[in-house]
Amino acid sequence: MLGRRPRLLRGLCLRAAAILAALAAPTLAVARDGPNEVDVELILAVDISYSMDPEEQALQRQGYVEALRSPEVLDAIKKGVNGKVAVTYVEWAGTTSQEVVADWMVIDGPESAAEFTAQLAAKPIRRLYRTSISGAIDFSVPLFDKNAYRGLKQVIDISGDGSNNQGRPVTAARDEALAKGVTINGLPIMLNRPNGGFPEVEHLDEYYRDCVIGGAGAFMIPIRERAQFIEAIRTKILLEVATAPPPAWPARVIPASATGNDLLKTQAEEPKTSCFFGERQWQQRWGN
Repeated sequence: MLGRRPRLLRGLCLRAAAILAALAAPTLAVARDGPNEVDVELILAVDISYSMDPEEQALQRQGYVEALRSPEVLDAIKKGVNGKVAVTYVEWAGTTSQEVVADWMVIDGPESAAEFTAQLAAKPIRRLYRTSISGAIDFSVPLFDKNAYRGLKQVIDISGDGSNNQGRPVTAARDEALAKGVTINGLPIMLNRPNGGFPEVEHLDEYYRDCVIGGAGAFMIPIRERAQFIEAIRTKILLEVATAPPPAWPARVIPASATGNDLLKTQAEEPKTSCFFGERQWQQRWGN
């Protein structure tokens, strides 16, 4: 069964690429004049908390490097309205632990992709304490205003293996971001392995569904095995650089609209999953 996983994942990626080819139709949008116009402003916001072991962090980093260099992603970018995207890479953990690891850069072909990913690959792997998804969102949103680009859409891509356990409620940060027109996608990492005393979130995909993702065209891709990292990240970025949601979602991709979380999900709604699970779990375990 495990031996078939890479082939299945490669097939998933190819199906995503085929879907994106249909998104190149000129009726989707009209390109705006100017050198700073891009199809997507994309923030890759990556969890580096201690619950992520070093091997997982290395796989995660490798996944983003390979995805941004891949012919499938570069072809999808070229087929966009403007033929280019602006990307930055942020690492995060607790409320005060966020850092821009690779600053905003336009990717419009192999050379710019190689330059951006070389910066990323050269940075050391770090691990920090606590998990503040709300802090990651709050840190990321102002980065859109500070950059020099104007995108047809603004996307924050949150990847992580735990629920919010520090900072303000994740739903408050999410809702403020969605109200500004930002889309939040998710890559919940669910490997069910020992991680140094940090308890696993059993249904992290449901937590991301109800408490984290949202906005126009939002989706998530759960990762349940290490072998899925690279292809899942590639599929996710393929979908994110598209100028519109696909007519049909690839397997394993869970769209927010399928969960009742479409353009704006507010705190007034009653989620199926407790969005304070992480805070309560931390309090019960550590008492602070």
